[in-house]
Amino acid sequence: MKLSKYLLPVLKETPSEAEIISHTLMLRSGMISQSSSGIYSWLPIGLRVLKKIENIVRDEQNNAGVNEILMPTIQPADIWNESGRYEDYGKEMLRINDRHDRQMLYGPTNEEQVTDIFRRSIKSYKELPQLLYHIQWKFRDELRPRFGVMRGREFLMKDAYSFDIDEMKSEDSYNRFFICYLKTFARMGLKAIPMAADTGPIGGDLSHEFVILSKTGESDIYFDQRILQEDESINEIDYEGDLKKPVEKFKSYYSVSDDKYNESEFNKNVDKQNQMQSRGIEVGHIFSFGTKYSTSMKANVLDFDGKEKSVYMGSYGIGISRLVGAIIETSHDEKGIIWPDVVAPFLFGIINLSPKDEIVSSNAEKIYNYISDKYETIYDDKKDNAGVKFSRMDLIGIPHQIIIGNKSKSDNEIEYKNRRTGNSEFINIDKIDEFIKRFPSYSAI
Repeated sequence: MKLSKYLLPVLKETPSEAEIISHTLMLRSGMISQSSSGIYSWLPIGLRVLKKIENIVRDEQNNAGVNEILMPTIQPADIWNESGRYEDYGKEMLRINDRHDRQMLYGPTNEEQVTDIFRRSIKSYKELPQLLYHIQWKFRDELRPRFGVMRGREFLMKDAYSFDIDEMKSEDSYNRFFICYLKTFARMGLKAIPMAADTGPIGGDLSHEFVILSKTGESDIYFDQRILQEDESINEIDYEGDLKKPVEKFKSYYSVSDDKYNESEFNKNVDKQNQMQSRGIEVGHIFSFGTKYSTSMKANVLDFDGKEKSVYMGSYGIGISRLVGAIIETSHDEKGIIWPDVVAPFLFGIINLSPKDEIVSSNAEKIYNYISDKYETIYDDKKDNAGVKFSRMDLIGIPHQIIIGNKSKSDNEIEYKNRRTGNSEFINIDKIDEFIKRFPSYSAI
């Protein structure tokens, strides 16, 4: 992609409405544009990151054996009245009436909708378990939306749901998602801490939040630092094996939020030398809530002896749009964003320092064509000065930058800069193929 043909409205100044670094950098780098309070349009470079994260989440759900569906954003109020949540949910729910005066709502979550799908489709225990997920926009009318996409009113979410014949089987499904979440966040290079949590309006008595560590996180958490040493073993866990043991192992590393610290037994359960405190950002939440919805909505199956039985359910959410902001909070410097390779909008950025020079531009064009054939690449072919080009490429966080100037004429060399380390080196143009082989390939959007 050539920058001269790309929509990238970068800002020099910090927007006055931005309160945290991710909100500031997303606005400054041209990732999003505010539509109204807590609602944003995703511009080309922001949408690319959003899609990268979405694809990783989708891939890991598929690997875990979960079936993808797509449910509507608008739901009928009838099914929420069945569950008893229509009046209880509060003002965060956006309620509307259609032209026939039927009560509808913009879905804040999908327990009722998916339970309705299940009861229409599944009648026997022989068809269980059922594991379903979708990726869809949600709306919650926050009283005070803030922090950009971190606490907006409209957000992209992966929510999954499990249906099982009994409590033991339901716990097996819960464990499957627990491991899937650890794999998902590790794949993005994030340190995720699973922490026992309140179930809130979702219901049930088993729940975990997944919190990633960030110095600029929204809350304090206390945790056993040994859990960080388990990252390497996550990908070795096989879904076909017994998932209870690895889940119990992770649960044994005690963690607690700031508001629960004083009433917890953290100091008793964790040796002093293993205690750590950090700021954290919640990016996922899983729940097991038994038959709360299946009983009220009559989502029953015939069990082993031919009797009707309410199924046991769970729900599992990941904030995909929230993850965009969370990754920026964990990975930035004074110059701008530093994207991990796996979610970067473009893996390579090419900077032409002399766009008016025919030889330099010819070299830049050839290198751009060569690299973009193998990797997602943004080519800065604009006629701005060098300082502007360097600042812009660092601001938008492109991980691997290739700088092409007069040395490409005089010495047949180009400069490579690593955005994360700041290290640079010169590469002979004739050895560009050798250089490119250093980098793993990542699937395109």
